[in-house]
Amino acid sequence: MAKDYKDTINLPKTDFAMKADLARREPGMLAEWEKAGRYDAIQRHAADREHAYILHDGPPYANGVIHIGHAVNKILKDIVVKSKLLAGFRSPYVPGWDCHGLPIEIAVEKEVGKVGQKVDAATFRAKCREYAAKQIDLQRADFKRLGVLGDWENPYRTMDFKYEADMIRALAKIHANGHVTRGFKPVHWCFDCGSALAEAEIEYADKVSPAIDVAYDALDAKALAAKFGVTIGDGDIVAVPIWTTTPWTLPASVAVTLGPELEYVLVEGPARGGKRVLLVLAEALAPGALARYGVETVNVVGRAKGSALAFLPPSAGEGAEGGRGGDREAGAFGASPPSQPSPLKGEGVDAALRHPFYDRQIPILLGDHVSAEDGTGAVHTAPGHGVEDFAVGQKYGLVEKYPAAELNPVGGNGVYLPGTPIFEGQFIWKANDAIVALLGERGMLLASAKITHSYPHCWRHKTPVAFRTTPQWFIGMEIAGLREAALKSIRDDVDWYPAWGEERIAGMVAGRPDWCISRQRTWGVPIALFVDRTNQQPHPRSVELMEQVGQRIENDGVDAWYALDPAELLGAEAAQYEKVTDILDVWFDSGVTHWCVLDARANLARKPGDQVMYLEGSDQHRGWFHSSLLTSAAMHGRAPYDAVLTHGFTVDAQGRKMSKSLGNVIAPQKVVDTLGADVLRLWVASTDYRNEIAVSDEILKRVADSYRRIRNTARFLLGNLDGFDPAKHLLPVEQCLLLDQWAVQQAHDVQQAVVAAYARHDFPEIIARVQNFCTNEMGSLYLDITKDRLYTMPADSHGRRSAQSAMYRIVEALVRWIAPILSFTAEEIWPLIPGQRGESVLFETWYDGLAATQGSPEQRKFWADLLTIRAAASRLLEGMRATGAIGASLQADVVVHADAATRARYAQIADELRFFFITSNLTLADLAIQPDPAERADVHGVEIEGAKVWITAQPSSAQKCIRCWHYRVDVGTHAEHPEICGRCIENVDGKGETRRWF
Repeated sequence: MAKDYKDTINLPKTDFAMKADLARREPGMLAEWEKAGRYDAIQRHAADREHAYILHDGPPYANGVIHIGHAVNKILKDIVVKSKLLAGFRSPYVPGWDCHGLPIEIAVEKEVGKVGQKVDAATFRAKCREYAAKQIDLQRADFKRLGVLGDWENPYRTMDFKYEADMIRALAKIHANGHVTRGFKPVHWCFDCGSALAEAEIEYADKVSPAIDVAYDALDAKALAAKFGVTIGDGDIVAVPIWTTTPWTLPASVAVTLGPELEYVLVEGPARGGKRVLLVLAEALAPGALARYGVETVNVVGRAKGSALAFLPPSAGEGAEGGRGGDREAGAFGASPPSQPSPLKGEGVDAALRHPFYDRQIPILLGDHVSAEDGTGAVHTAPGHGVEDFAVGQKYGLVEKYPAAELNPVGGNGVYLPGTPIFEGQFIWKANDAIVALLGERGMLLASAKITHSYPHCWRHKTPVAFRTTPQWFIGMEIAGLREAALKSIRDDVDWYPAWGEERIAGMVAGRPDWCISRQRTWGVPIALFVDRTNQQPHPRSVELMEQVGQRIENDGVDAWYALDPAELLGAEAAQYEKVTDILDVWFDSGVTHWCVLDARANLARKPGDQVMYLEGSDQHRGWFHSSLLTSAAMHGRAPYDAVLTHGFTVDAQGRKMSKSLGNVIAPQKVVDTLGADVLRLWVASTDYRNEIAVSDEILKRVADSYRRIRNTARFLLGNLDGFDPAKHLLPVEQCLLLDQWAVQQAHDVQQAVVAAYARHDFPEIIARVQNFCTNEMGSLYLDITKDRLYTMPADSHGRRSAQSAMYRIVEALVRWIAPILSFTAEEIWPLIPGQRGESVLFETWYDGLAATQGSPEQRKFWADLLTIRAAASRLLEGMRATGAIGASLQADVVVHADAATRARYAQIADELRFFFITSNLTLADLAIQPDPAERADVHGVEIEGAKVWITAQPSSAQKCIRCWHYRVDVGTHAEHPEICGRCIENVDGKGETRRWF
């Protein structure tokens, strides 16, 4: 009767399920972590570590459910935080939310109406606060579901009274350092927002605009022609054509600007009313311009350099530029709209041209911004509607000469102000056509066309914006060396990941204008300044006053400012001053988190040796990275961060932007409810986040397959550690079998690569290393080979304990490698590893039990050649399986033909090589007796370093052992155990076989 040897086999046993069932299992784990206070426990455990690595959270906006981009961002942050914990840092993570701003205002307006119409400002702000709080609760639940550990019960919110107060204190410090200024300057203005916008709130999109050429006639045609050395007749007209795509700015046109270094020609233009017309054009642009005017031949009658054509105010020389347009234009702030635009005349101004439809005399100015790239080489200049126009107008004194409403006749709603001749009350975009028509009627329109061009739009409303010169508050880039300090810190103080981030933000800082920090809205933090009613200058005790206001806001919120009677702080001076009603730009809100959060919380305050990282999407070079840099440089002279990491944006598999209309949106909520958060986390980590991040259902399915390979490896390791107690059974690495030493060495090598990759935030490299290790070194090699030893040898034998010792070390390392990424899975594995341990893998640091015992060049060559030979043998056996010659590799007898040196190298381990090759028999033979490959199909040759090896195989003629499945000649020779081989008998009834190598 056949015996049953089932109970003599050490089959794997573990509570670590084969089926992950993450979508069901993860919420329960989250509940356990929350109940146990897991985040706080981790922070307490790491409290005594010498240095901190602080991943400072850039606040998402508290509006709407999270999308896949939010998930990418938060998961990347969580990976960094957890990897730094394992690297031995104290690594707290305090999440935050940006709570002020227009999107919330719009949402609340839909519920309660506009301020001043259906609701008062205080009530409106209270409703905004309620709305933001609800949005935060929704987003927080989704972020936690992703497995992101943080101080979720104590986040920072920019609407918290303490935070709002600290914003005022930050502004006070920046003001004290001399960086805050008030200026009458052009700013991007959104008519839908009804407010100025910062550079970071601008995006560019295509816009169809009228492109027109307009003639500015010379007041004295002969005088202008004379500058070309040309004498003309009494009735001849000389005109300077300008080209513009913004006809609506022509009512504010007060000058024409030429390039001083450009070459200009006086050419024959199309006649007007029977009169000869000569046009002033940049020589390089004359053929194109005349073609637009219907003139086929370029007839040049004179040439002159731009610098020779100016009709300038005599005072516009050295020193005429004055300041930066901040304090000295204050007299224009309160100017009322004139009933009729006044021409620029008198006071020595040498006007040259007349406005095409107003009774306004126009000088010819010089500006380096004028180029010969397109147009005519002449630019109509409206200081109220352009940064360069404003600069040149300020240089030549035009900003002070004209009233504010004449420089900028457009109201905040985009409608021309009362008193604006001809166009009063018209919306500017609609006025474009009316202006073009008027120019045509007057004979001043030389050409007109429609063009599509890139134009600035509001990032919220996606509508075109306009430059409007209005009184605003700025952080001046040149004041007290702010730009220089910011650029120096970018270069010297910060590590940029990827490296190109340094050049990108440096270019933005180098070329950016002053930062307009004032907004004309309701839901935000006020610019808590008192300004003189006469000159609009801040109170000389502004810093002290802002500190007092800050305390009131800390107690009662921003409404304390609006309810404040100035006399409470100013006493008898109150009548002389008024409160500023503008609020701060929301980029200021988030830009001072380094002050309001990092510096304000004891566990986040940076000490010597600590590091701070900012991590956001690549658009934040012009957003949060930028505003944080400027505020910190203005306050402390350097960037608030030591490292900046940026990631790309999510797209579908075809590289298209996520869009509901395309139906390619992947909701993170759906992914975690079907595949689990760990699969989503694995996708984030395995993708090159530095570029666009592709996601689709098919991509996620492939990631789920990769996850299963890692999980199965962990399950095999855990299953074979059943009955293993490291306190009793763990062998020193050098006492382990050769193969087990090799496996530990492989894990050691992987760990070195993984730790280095975490340090440089190369998460795809980590995933590649771990997957290759699980698939190749483990799955198709080590785990496959050791099954025999683990299953068939006595439970307490040296050979089995050696394998278990290696597997224990490997799983201790593996669980740490994956913990920052596969957080749920790692915490599921952690308590199932034998031995005493803390409640979380994140209490630990990188595993230090992977001794490097196989690292010499000779040892690495030993293994490299052996693995090459094994791979060749596997290919040979696979061919035999394909033909049906054998069923499994154990059914084959293999002969390795090698030279004497190779045979000598492997002679010591020859008796156990069959286990390494997973064959029933393996022989090392002389290369001289190799079969001829031309005569036998079962011959395979392979090159190793300095030698050639030939491998042959044939089906075994021996019987199969029913216990170990090896085909051995001694099966059936033992009366007591006729169905098993001799070594199995030794393992069942004897002391157990001896293994030294494999």
